[in-house]
Amino acid sequence: MSFGLPSLKIKPEVAPAMGLQEGAYEVPNLMTAGFTSVKSNLEQGHPLLVSEKNYYKNREDLNMAMMRNTQGLHAPLRFQMECNSAKKIGHLPFLPSSNLMLDVITGRDIDIGPEDVFNTSEFRETAGQPHAITEKSLGIL
Repeated sequence: MSFGLPSLKIKPEVAPAMGLQEGAYEVPNLMTAGFTSVKSNLEQGHPLLVSEKNYYKNREDLNMAMMRNTQGLHAPLRFQMECNSAKKIGHLPFLPSSNLMLDVITGRDIDIGPEDVFNTSEFRETAGQPHAITEKSLGIL
């Protein structure tokens, strides 16, 4: 009996083969291809690496499938609509948004990850003139 849920088993993905761009003398052109890493050609990454990279997407897919099976088709659609409207809420264009509403809806507000510690808005080195950024977003500039 299948409920249409995504698989919980980790499916290892094989990294795509890196073809060397050969030059005129059948030697890789270092100016366009760069230095090749021997380690990346010899060993594959850990199978959990792909799973951890796609953790939030896999969790969302599983939650959507469970909502669809238990509550009907309207529940995932309503949830997606709420997430999309939460993404659109923001500040002025030159102020960074914390996306707190989206984090609360998706449940990421109780998780602490590297994105919470590193690259926070107060430590970013990007700055601009507020009037120019606002005019550009409005199409005036």
